Amino acid sequence: MAEVLVFHHGHGLTAGVREFAEHLRRAGHTVHAPDLYEGQVFDSLEEGIDYAENAGFDTITERGTAAAEGLPADLVYVGFSLGVMPAQKLAQTRPGAKGALLFESYVPASEFGSVWPQDVPVQIHGMDADPFFAGEGDVDAAREVVGTAADAELFLYPGDRHLFTDSSLPSYDEHAALQVNHRVLSFLDRVK
Repeated sequence: MAEVLVFHHGHGLTAGVREFAEHLRRAGHTVHAPDLYEGQVFDSLEEGIDYAENAGFDTITERGTAAAEGLPADLVYVGFSLGVMPAQKLAQTRPGAKGALLFESYVPASEFGSVWPQDVPVQIHGMDADPFFAGEGDVDAAREVVGTAADAELFLYPGDRHLFTDSSLPSYDEHAALQVNHRVLSFLDRVK
């Protein structure tokens, strides 16, 4: 089974992110879900992003990088929205990565190196009209990596919700989240 490091989104380590991690555990995977917000969970995304801005986005990313210390090198990195930054950084720069699962965000591979590593499979998931993912250029960067990396997939779901996989938020979309969960488990079975 795979060993997975999950990074939460801008609300913090919500019940929905914990539930996702538990879903992977029930499937037999070893899952680590560090709290990059030091125990704080925010009701609104705006409050959570304000916290991240005040702490510093680099600080949040470095907390994620530090969470990988002491863990095996052959991890699958998972990031939700804001959590994509540490997940993507580690997948691109930490030797031994088994894969990356990136939700509702993707930054150009050049942010952490010149190109996506050819030996690291990646799946990127987002809604096709999400104002953050589709509206801020993330989907375009995701399409670029899919066109250049050896093993990269982009899954677009109909809708305009951000954080649609978090069952504890009003933006949750059960149908799309079930599709995501199926694809994630298939990915983990393939890369373990």
